[in-house]
Amino acid sequence: MTAVDRRGAGSTDAASSTGAAGAAGIPAPTEPLSGPRHDGAAQVVAVRGATETGTAAGEAPAGAVRLLVPASSANLGPGFDALGLALGLYDDVSVRLTSTGLTVDTIGADTVPADEAHLVVRSIRATFDELGLPQPGLALRCVNRIPHGRGLGSSAAAIVAGVVAADALAGSLLGPAGLLRVATAIEGHPDNVAAALLGGLTVAWYEAGVPQAVRVAPPAEVRPVLFVPSVRQSTEQARGALPERVPHADAAVNVGRAALLALALSAAEPAAGEGADRSKLLLAATEDRLHQPYRLPAQPASADLVARLRAEGVPAALSGSGPSVVALAVGGGQAAAAIGVPAPGFSVIPLTVDTEGARLQPLDSKG
Repeated sequence: MTAVDRRGAGSTDAASSTGAAGAAGIPAPTEPLSGPRHDGAAQVVAVRGATETGTAAGEAPAGAVRLLVPASSANLGPGFDALGLALGLYDDVSVRLTSTGLTVDTIGADTVPADEAHLVVRSIRATFDELGLPQPGLALRCVNRIPHGRGLGSSAAAIVAGVVAADALAGSLLGPAGLLRVATAIEGHPDNVAAALLGGLTVAWYEAGVPQAVRVAPPAEVRPVLFVPSVRQSTEQARGALPERVPHADAAVNVGRAALLALALSAAEPAAGEGADRSKLLLAATEDRLHQPYRLPAQPASADLVARLRAEGVPAALSGSGPSVVALAVGGGQAAAAIGVPAPGFSVIPLTVDTEGARLQPLDSKG
């Protein structure tokens, strides 16, 4: 028997109304991780004397910044708490520092706090604490396009938005490894935050208690299709369905499938092939015995949809802990086939893979 890794049990919901997060217990930084550095100092609009070279110790940062952060699908079947895929669906967040107070302007279907309990605000506060900087006033504008509570990394996107924004406003002091470290400390597990930060397909793990990640850009022929239900699912509740131990044989199958999935979603040849060959590999690679067999019985509509997609030869799995389903179609033909599978009660959203991760944008007139 082998134990299930439960390190992610501290996941934070994007709509949480709990108190502000602190930076206590954040491990020391490590070497930069693979992937682009989100070095946005030159794109920060400076006010009240802020500079592009950083913020002196004890000096309050100042300025404004806007960024896009992608949704993400974790696990992808067998890659429990390790694999993440960034998706072309974005939250658009603008942060302006003020002398005092807090205002939150939110556009989106989900109800979120408009005070210090807002997850972007909590993440900004935790990052300024980590950097040893005074807490400023904040004016936020959040355009939330990522559905909350659907297994699409909404909490990770909010956390990454806050951490990257605060770091950029302070002069980009953390570096990519520091961004991952701080964001993971708030989220509780690194799979979604790694994908949201770096884009592409990410593999995340811990080394001596410190989160690490590497990324690859999947081939352009991989066309994710999301099936998003109207019902929500608590990550904490979904984790409660997992057993403390699973059979060794099931764990062994998952190791092989996760390794195959990483190859099939890379440009590696001849391991992955193209077109139908890659699709067949992905169908096998998305098989899971570690978490879906325990979660799907409580999500019958999602279980039925996964089964019907796979019966049509479409690689499909729960997105994160559900209840959304992600199909990893290969090519436009299979994407169309996935879209054509009846999915009552689900919104069907064809997407691209995001390959950039969180990035700063020019400020608009409302920034």
